[in-house]
Amino acid sequence: MPSAEPTGSSPNHNPDSKSLGSINVDRTDSLSSEIIHTKVKKRWTSYLWDTLDKSPEERRFLFKLDAVLLSFASLGYFIKYLDQVNINNAFVSGMKEDLNLFGNQLNYMQTCWTVGYVIGQIPSNILLTRIRPSIWIPSCEVTWAVLTILMVKCNNAQQIYVLRFFIGLAESTFYPGMQYIIGSWYRKDELAKRSCIFHTSSAIGTMFSGYLMAAVYHLGGKDGFKGWQWLFIINTVISLPIALAGYLMIPDVPEITRAWYFTKDDIAIAQKRMQLEGRANRAPFTREKVKKILSSWHIYLLTLLYIFFNNGNGAASQPAFQLWLKKEGYSVTQINTYPTITTAITVVTTLIYAWTSDTIFRGERWPPIVFAGIINIITNVSLTIWNIPIGWKWACFFLAGFGGGISGLTFAWAHEICTDDNEERALVTGTMNEMAYVIQAWLPLLIWQQVEAPEYPKGYPTSIGIAVGMIIMAFWIKYAHGREKRKKQAQEDESTLGISTA
Repeated sequence: MPSAEPTGSSPNHNPDSKSLGSINVDRTDSLSSEIIHTKVKKRWTSYLWDTLDKSPEERRFLFKLDAVLLSFASLGYFIKYLDQVNINNAFVSGMKEDLNLFGNQLNYMQTCWTVGYVIGQIPSNILLTRIRPSIWIPSCEVTWAVLTILMVKCNNAQQIYVLRFFIGLAESTFYPGMQYIIGSWYRKDELAKRSCIFHTSSAIGTMFSGYLMAAVYHLGGKDGFKGWQWLFIINTVISLPIALAGYLMIPDVPEITRAWYFTKDDIAIAQKRMQLEGRANRAPFTREKVKKILSSWHIYLLTLLYIFFNNGNGAASQPAFQLWLKKEGYSVTQINTYPTITTAITVVTTLIYAWTSDTIFRGERWPPIVFAGIINIITNVSLTIWNIPIGWKWACFFLAGFGGGISGLTFAWAHEICTDDNEERALVTGTMNEMAYVIQAWLPLLIWQQVEAPEYPKGYPTSIGIAVGMIIMAFWIKYAHGREKRKKQAQEDESTLGISTA
């Protein structure tokens, strides 16, 4: 790749030249419109990958950004989810019997993690607007990797409760934090794909945890460790190097980046792109700003949408499939591997949602969200009935994967709606994820009780109502955002008319 470093060009060099050799990082306005389009031009190639419509200079920049930021985000979320869901695989693979666990103790372990996860999110996202993400996020990753291996030494449920709380607290920084960072670098036609690719790594983490448990289960007894203990050991071995890499790979945000893999011209391109996108830079948290954020519909409707998404797909997010397989007498290997089909479906549908949203639906986020809600209604109605043909029951557990792929779309939507205010964007995305998990901290204890598995007479019916709520919220946000954009456009037109007639 040719270097784009300044080459000592004359001060009178034409700023409209396509060469980036003379660009000053502090003067992004000098970038040629041939290098960065004010409005992205769509050709058929953009349906494959959006960078194919861009200039060679911008493509080179995006290649670096994708290769480093998107790769790290996906790997980091993979290990975050791997360390989050391993408790489910360990529980059904011998931990329950070895530690004499009973009743709803698995629910309590999940809740302790959720409480820690809830407490940390908003403070962490606020911190990210004040300090360098490249320091804060990897430090938290290292912390949860170390805590994961300590699970091996637990002898009772109470010790697990404590560790799960602190693992959740450390992990709370990652997902909303990386969504905030991704939203600070990508434009509208790029954002959904990157957010959703990032999100698919959670499904891959879930899938891999199942395969990993099936593999390490046979290590039981080696070096004095049970099979489920080996799961936590290997999780840490995988997680720690990725966490340490974060110190070198996270580029912070465009206005303060000093990433080693970007030239000065790359940084100028990044800053100009966000300027064209109307994405605001970091600014102080003032009383007026907080009042403005809290008086807007953004934080409330977007948070409700994400609450409905995050808590409305229990057939996939709870160990419902695994516990049904266990009740039916399937082997440990089958219990851990068959549900990975559901997560594989989530991966595929997530990518389909992202590509169709960015291309066919021309940046509209609501159509895939509504579609996923409809599938959730169908599967949960069927599982509520429960006494259905065995083939359709298998199909319902697989179809549950359709509902798990819209997280990235909701965050992309939030970045676009809150594009004018960096601090609002950080606070809204943090609040979305936090409040979703606030509900998750107590709702499963009421409707997904382990003692009622696998029929869950309260879980599936409640999920029907949540799916309906998600669909309603998607249409409400579509209407509110459309009205807001029309009002803003009218104000801009009025201002332009006033200037032209002055």
